[in-house]
Amino acid sequence: MELDAKIPKGALEDKWKHYKDTVRLVSPANKRRLEVVIVGTGLAGASAAASLAELGYHVKVFCFQDSPRRAHSIAAQGGINAAKNYQNDGDSVFRLFYDTIKGGDYRSREANVYRLAEVSADIIDHCVALGVPFAREYGGLLANRSFGGVQVQRTFYAAGQTGQQLLLGAYSAMQRQVALGNVEVFARHEMLDLVLIDGKARGIIARNLVTGELERHAGHAVLLASGGYGNVFYLSTNAMGSNVTASWKAHKRGAYFANPCFTQIHPTCIPVSGDYQSKLTLMSESLRNDGRVWVPKKKDDPRKPTEIPEEERDYFLERRYPAFGNLVPRDVASRAAKERCDAGYGVGPSKMAVYLDFRSAMHRYGQAEAHRLGIAHPTEDQILNLGKQIIREKYGNLFEMYERITGENPYETPMRIYPAVHYTMGGLWVDYELMTTIPGLYALGECNFSDHGANRLGASALMQGLADGFFIIPYTIGNYLADEIRTPKISTDHPAFAQAEREVKDRIDRLMSVQGKETVDYYHRHLGKIMWDKCGMARNARGLQEAISEIQALREEFWKNVRVPGDANSLNPELEKAGRVADFLELAELICIDALHRNESCGGHFREEYQTPDGEALRDDEHFAYVAAWEYQDGKNYTLHKEPLQFEVVHPTQRSYK
Repeated sequence: MELDAKIPKGALEDKWKHYKDTVRLVSPANKRRLEVVIVGTGLAGASAAASLAELGYHVKVFCFQDSPRRAHSIAAQGGINAAKNYQNDGDSVFRLFYDTIKGGDYRSREANVYRLAEVSADIIDHCVALGVPFAREYGGLLANRSFGGVQVQRTFYAAGQTGQQLLLGAYSAMQRQVALGNVEVFARHEMLDLVLIDGKARGIIARNLVTGELERHAGHAVLLASGGYGNVFYLSTNAMGSNVTASWKAHKRGAYFANPCFTQIHPTCIPVSGDYQSKLTLMSESLRNDGRVWVPKKKDDPRKPTEIPEEERDYFLERRYPAFGNLVPRDVASRAAKERCDAGYGVGPSKMAVYLDFRSAMHRYGQAEAHRLGIAHPTEDQILNLGKQIIREKYGNLFEMYERITGENPYETPMRIYPAVHYTMGGLWVDYELMTTIPGLYALGECNFSDHGANRLGASALMQGLADGFFIIPYTIGNYLADEIRTPKISTDHPAFAQAEREVKDRIDRLMSVQGKETVDYYHRHLGKIMWDKCGMARNARGLQEAISEIQALREEFWKNVRVPGDANSLNPELEKAGRVADFLELAELICIDALHRNESCGGHFREEYQTPDGEALRDDEHFAYVAAWEYQDGKNYTLHKEPLQFEVVHPTQRSYK
């Protein structure tokens, strides 16, 4: 199958406008006869549900949580990007587009990225109208701060809980449509298969997680907004329930999976504290606005950080990347921290951490505040106390969270941070309209591959989710549904639904019947260790080949020796986990296959064999400037399809943040 990205013709800045002007429409009367199934209630899913229902479509929304408000979007902390140039520091739609292309190491599609930048300003205005309480300057203007990989302030935020506030806004818009009868919400339901009729996506099989009942749900189109697959590494910043199942089931039905090896490591996470930890906690990238990253210049320095004088500290990001300093992109900052720790300069009990220090910012803010208050000769303690108040206003809930988890006061002693798995840039392949290779199946937000290339810039995930749901899919889905207005209501009595339900039941029965000796978590933890050690921050051919063999052996053992207690016909969280881990065991092999085939380093994909003399990622644009879209065959073989990346406006160069 030849990949057709359906990119509109014309100049880059005119493509989306021309598309909207010429796309086919569905009349309001016909919209009322069409049903849309949406899987996921995060920013992408909730905003799509609200928008499509407002247009007149009947929408069914599914989430495995007990409430749509518990979608993982709620965990985002630092902010959302938009090119509004409120700071008058030179920002523009083009600059946001350029920063995103460069930040992704030239492995994303220009047309999609420019559209994302173009609609970003509308997102902010829309969210303000929904009541999102963005931080504001003294004069009432919305406040901005910086994130990694850029030299302007374009990130809008609501303290350290931006994701929560944005999700509540999208959720409220969706609930309005629920009240009007245009949206049905199915909480505690998990999609376990996609139903195709005559090659088109026509519905899903979902399991009621409370009763265990399998249910059939039909629609004229299916939208997946089910998030990323970072939990394939077991330890990640994702919610523990986050999984790949919806995307993977679609992949096995014919949706190509694109760039699965493009996984993101976030540089500012609380370090692993023990062998039995089940989750990692993110410290927002916004903290790198004011926090300075450093390690002692002396190896294995036993002193407390407050006892190490300034001249004996190595502010290694500022040293290596003077133009961007502590605000280099996530992949660059993560590798730099790993290099220092591997070289013996790490801190903390595990020596696998670096410091994130706010004392300089407190001093700077304190001096300014003392001047504002008219304090002529403030003492050092006065300056620091005034500075702490400013830091508390900007980041207070993040500091409180850090202290609760670690027992250390970050106002008095520097935070300890280390990189961890956070986001996945890979996902289902979609065209310009966000449709997968299955007609009628769309992928929105993190579960598609489209916007971030090999490394996502901070504060762009929330931007993509809301752009896809509020501003893109309402236009593009009409181009498909215009041909469906004569299609009657899809019947769940169709043999395709019966067949898909039977296959789901057989798989559940197989999981329940193994009755082995090891828990699901045992296999998930082992898988995570393989992936982190051999397909994590650094990869090489030998390690990836070993990982593929080890994953295959682990998967075989899983199906012979896993033990799932309870029964399938009632509430059974272990059965839920077992199905998700079984999918991770298949996805993990594809991630390693993709990483092995890509003989270059780019963004978060760092092959040790391909690096510059100073340790930076070394791309091979001649051979790998394409999207790698994998077609599922039989679980043992995958067919690679390539979508060449055409750079008409931004021409790839070696990334430099120096």
